[in-house]
Amino acid sequence: MSDNNVQVSNATSTVWQIVGRLIAAAVILAITAFFTPGFQISNFWSLAVAAVILTALDYLIAKVTGVHASPFGKGFVGFILAAVILYVTQYFVVGYSISWLSAIIGALIYGIVDYFIPGTEGM
Repeated sequence: MSDNNVQVSNATSTVWQIVGRLIAAAVILAITAFFTPGFQISNFWSLAVAAVILTALDYLIAKVTGVHASPFGKGFVGFILAAVILYVTQYFVVGYSISWLSAIIGALIYGIVDYFIPGTEGM
């Protein structure tokens, strides 16, 4: 019986980690869009979907390559990955637009904000 409780507890913990990571990603993305010229997110739902897409893309890239898209965590490669992910997300989310130059600036701002906001550690 205690094994079932441990499994349920681990599953619940994982769900809350994912929810926390998505909320942190949305807050970081909103701050980044606010401070980045040429980066627009039109409404809350676009922000929420973009946070899910960014988190999913980062997770997939990390699983495939072993490199997280973090401008400060993995140096130049992480910085470029963060800029590409910010840019590519606009093709999946209505109400989200960003230029290449804004993606580069946004990756820098995203990295700075991500450094100070806890909750985005890998699962």
